[in-house]
Amino acid sequence: MLEELKAAVCLANQALVPSGLVRLTWGNVSGIDRESGLWCIKPSGVEYEDLKPEDMVVLDLEGQVVEGKLKPSSDTKTHLHLYRSFSEIGGVTHTHSPYATIFSQACRPLACYGTTHADHFHGTVPLVRMLTPEEVAADYEHHTGVAIVERLMELGLSATEMPAVLQAGHAPFTFGKTAMDSVKNSIALEMCARMALECERLNPNLVPLPEYLLEKHYLRKHGPGAYYGQG
Repeated sequence: MLEELKAAVCLANQALVPSGLVRLTWGNVSGIDRESGLWCIKPSGVEYEDLKPEDMVVLDLEGQVVEGKLKPSSDTKTHLHLYRSFSEIGGVTHTHSPYATIFSQACRPLACYGTTHADHFHGTVPLVRMLTPEEVAADYEHHTGVAIVERLMELGLSATEMPAVLQAGHAPFTFGKTAMDSVKNSIALEMCARMALECERLNPNLVPLPEYLLEKHYLRKHGPGAYYGQG
């Protein structure tokens, strides 16, 4: 299972470039095997095209490296806190994709203006507060995770119904059932952010999608009676 996980996480990281989500090495993906409690993440600063499954850094849920010769991503502690807080997720993606990052840096939540958004996210994608100077000084990456968890709990949202957040002044984080699933949620978030920005330019008086349409589209894909797809 561990070898399969490393291969899957490597593939998910390599998917960031053709998806248009990253430039340089501005992003990372991780994935976890819940049965063993082991997870792995991209090594820090390594070019995506150079990645191999054996390069993935394997850690436990205490944050200790158990396998790997390279340093893990600088965002490792954020991913760790998310895995420890949300047992339902199996993958985490962090990028600085342009449009989602525009909303993050503008300190704007991403309202649901259409059914494309509602198909993926159960309402407004929330803005996570900026960290305090004390949090940054104490442990920046850990407290980034703390702030994300705090915000979703404040809103009463699970990481499955809201698999994305926008970190104020920073960039987006997305979650999924697997590493690749979290990448797909990053792609959806980026497209929704781009569409929202263009819609606001066309119509400065734009209002969010009516609740009944939001619920219909979200639940037909994710609800107990979901009927989208072949599953």
